[in-house]
Amino acid sequence: MLLDLHNLSVRLAGRTVLNDIDLSVNHGEFIGLIGPNGAGKSTLLKAALGLIGASGDIRLTDLPLARLTPVERARAVAYLPQEHEIAWPVAARHVVALGREPWREGFAFGDYAGGQIVASAMTRMGVSHLAARPANALSGGERTRVLIARALAQTTPLLVADEPVAGLDPAHQIGLMKLFRSLLREGRSVIASMHDLGLAARWCTRLVMLHEGRIIADAAPAAVLTAENLRRVYGIEAFLGEAGGGPVVMPTELSEK
Repeated sequence: MLLDLHNLSVRLAGRTVLNDIDLSVNHGEFIGLIGPNGAGKSTLLKAALGLIGASGDIRLTDLPLARLTPVERARAVAYLPQEHEIAWPVAARHVVALGREPWREGFAFGDYAGGQIVASAMTRMGVSHLAARPANALSGGERTRVLIARALAQTTPLLVADEPVAGLDPAHQIGLMKLFRSLLREGRSVIASMHDLGLAARWCTRLVMLHEGRIIADAAPAAVLTAENLRRVYGIEAFLGEAGGGPVVMPTELSEK
């Protein structure tokens, strides 16, 4: 098991943000973490990685998170935060190469394969032509793709991404979803918070729906994205159908109170 959360709870500013979360991530899964603003999605991802304080049991690659060194954590999971900012005018290829840092330590001859891995990650994200460009001068979508390439270059069994499609145009959104699915064939897993229910329905193998700090549904997309759940959690009506061999979810109207 790559990640196992049991009775995870988080309090921020005296308020309970997450309450008794149980969640497991196995090999070969693309999990979409969905829910309205304020449901606790980003908080859950940060707490699961030890980036904010939480109570409960957190295990990463079957080991207690607290016992893992920073390098061991970085070799187990790559994290793409919601804020896709790059502050310094370093070349984009150097930003992607930062994903190899966890693998440089402890190897007498350094990260021998790192150069090829970085080049491959940039090719997969379609940013090879940006290699020499100052990363802080890139557009928002270009920065996002460079940072995702950095996470890919980390070559971890688990990739955690907070709103990874934010700022991407439709073609790059679909391309990213296809890439995440391709990682499953390599034995890796992805858990990503998402607002686009259409993308989540079509590409994720499993959806976890959060509402007011609790998981209220955890199953295949069709079982989670029901008319009842969409009304209860999002307060919306939606078209639920199928096209091109996959599910289609399109919000259409606010639900009546």
